[in-house]
Amino acid sequence: MICETFDIKNENSQEYARLNTYLISHSDSIKTETRPLIILCPGGGYWFTSEREGEMLALQFVAAGFHAAVLWYSVKPATFPTALLELAKSVELVRKHAKEWHVDPDKIVVEGCSAGGHLAASYGVFWHEDFVSNKLQVSKDILKPNGMILSYPVITSGEFAHRGSFNNLLRDQYTEEMLEKTSLEKQVNEYVPRAFIWHTYEDTVVPVENSLLFATELRRHHIPVEFHLFERGCHGLSLANELTDNPQGERIQRECECWITMAIAWMHNL
Repeated sequence: MICETFDIKNENSQEYARLNTYLISHSDSIKTETRPLIILCPGGGYWFTSEREGEMLALQFVAAGFHAAVLWYSVKPATFPTALLELAKSVELVRKHAKEWHVDPDKIVVEGCSAGGHLAASYGVFWHEDFVSNKLQVSKDILKPNGMILSYPVITSGEFAHRGSFNNLLRDQYTEEMLEKTSLEKQVNEYVPRAFIWHTYEDTVVPVENSLLFATELRRHHIPVEFHLFERGCHGLSLANELTDNPQGERIQRECECWITMAIAWMHNL
């Protein structure tokens, strides 16, 4: 496996912002020529980026035969659209190096947990907007995501909002107009890619209505979506097993462990 770190900063980025890649070494003795690549965005309420939702998830996808990358994006005091542009730069970087890295350029997926899910879904709804391509000075085609995996995502700024995420994301931009713009169920359009979404009924931090609202709008716009609602499980499960359990031993939920297997099967069918 080849691991590298890349600079994806823009003028408003924090110093730590970077993309860490985990590329499976190409071998002439293996039939596979190119592989999908997944870019993971850890959660943390746009206040921090959770190590529990980064490298360990990436390695699960690598073990399944995919390339992976983890985006350590800028959070508070950075505001919208700083992290979004860092994700766009990451997709551009991967697609520009697709041949060299043996990446299938038509199978680049963005993933996010919690607020990282908001970032990934934001990219899904905004990647085609002029403000993204103009800022990066690239064509829109190179920025296209081919799929989204959203794990207990922050989506709505309305009744079921995780208010802290929007406070941190918007700060001095916290207006009704920007709340509307970043309430992603209201921004679904024809350019949004297919999605895999999972959530738990017992999540009291980011209520399941976030995923339900988004999945409903995807369906309304005829965008394919696979959605899994698990009865049990608190927020921030990550892999839901010992590999990503927190120090307090609160993040193991056997019923939810299967989500990663289902997401891997979904990626195989892109």
